[in-house]
Amino acid sequence: MRVLVVHNSYQQPGGEDVVVAQESRLLESQGHNIISYARSNHELKSLSATQRLLFVKDLVYSSKSKCEIEEVLRKEKPDVVHVHNTFMMISPSVFEACQQARVPVVQTLHNYRLLCPGWTLSRNGKVCEDCVEGGLWHGIWHGCYRESHAMTAAVAAMLKFHRISGTWRDSVDGYVALSEFARRKFIEGGLPANRIHVKPNFVQSDPGEKRNPGSYALFVGRLSPEKGVETLLSAWAQMSRSYPLVVIGDGPLRESLAAEVAKKNISSVIFKGWLPRAQTLEAMKQSAFLVVPSLWYEGFPMTIAEAFACGTPVLCSKLGGMQEIVDDGRTGLHHEPGNIEDLASKLTALLAQPEKIAQMGIAARSEYESRYTAASNYSSLMRIYEQSIHTHSKN
Repeated sequence: MRVLVVHNSYQQPGGEDVVVAQESRLLESQGHNIISYARSNHELKSLSATQRLLFVKDLVYSSKSKCEIEEVLRKEKPDVVHVHNTFMMISPSVFEACQQARVPVVQTLHNYRLLCPGWTLSRNGKVCEDCVEGGLWHGIWHGCYRESHAMTAAVAAMLKFHRISGTWRDSVDGYVALSEFARRKFIEGGLPANRIHVKPNFVQSDPGEKRNPGSYALFVGRLSPEKGVETLLSAWAQMSRSYPLVVIGDGPLRESLAAEVAKKNISSVIFKGWLPRAQTLEAMKQSAFLVVPSLWYEGFPMTIAEAFACGTPVLCSKLGGMQEIVDDGRTGLHHEPGNIEDLASKLTALLAQPEKIAQMGIAARSEYESRYTAASNYSSLMRIYEQSIHTHSKN
């Protein structure tokens, strides 16, 4: 099978980029021919002030991207096009190009961008579904994208234009939601239920199970408000016992978080910054458990799948797909999102039961082996491709 993979990377690398690379390598390892059409938001840096003002039109509909995709389709003749992200440089114009060329299209729903200009369905540290329930103008009013009313209006214009044009309804043959929770949300948002398939993320190469119980708690992720790191550090400050917390990642809150830790003299918190994936996986093996205190629904955090692969249990927010992925009491624990006292209580209880941590780690590894390996993911992905090609043939 010839698969054209379309992906627009962000200025700061994230989980989506890892998933795209892993799926492409997985397909190539199974003998499929992968063609890539890739753009990056780093391209914005080369635009002049005037060009940035005019860029709103391209954000909604990029003629350049459409022409380039048309050329790739003519030259490569793929059997299916798998779109991961079109924001900001590519734009949804590529769907029209594929429809006109009569090529089946699959799109992975990595986040909630199609429902929310701010992409997280959250605002001010809490879940927000105003744009789903009452219209996109709510996001513009609150300036949900980069705290800018103008930029949010541009994103909302893109979404509105393609909703009216029927892009999401008519030009995509199959959607990939990362959890049952996400599938339900996108159905609420108007996507066709019969085209949304559930396929979780996966860990391409087995990192191997940990060989020791671990000696610290671990956070891995972007240091930004929606990730709940501030909640975690506040809960950690309430801990009655001294136990190390290692924080891996970088982001806009890095300096303020480090300053707050220093101010409160929390010597047990260690900031490692961004680390290569191999070092991060090794840190997971050396940890007792992973903490995912996110304040938004999340898509499917790669860190949870990777922790499971290492045999490391996860303490996560009881929110969105996370509470579906982590089985409370079996592969980890849930806490109330944003609730400092509840998180501190769950951390204290967990640290007092090392035998429970070990049991949950064994269960987490078993969950990885049954659901998040490359082999199981490949089977799911091929079924989605086949069903989407079949759907396309009937239209």
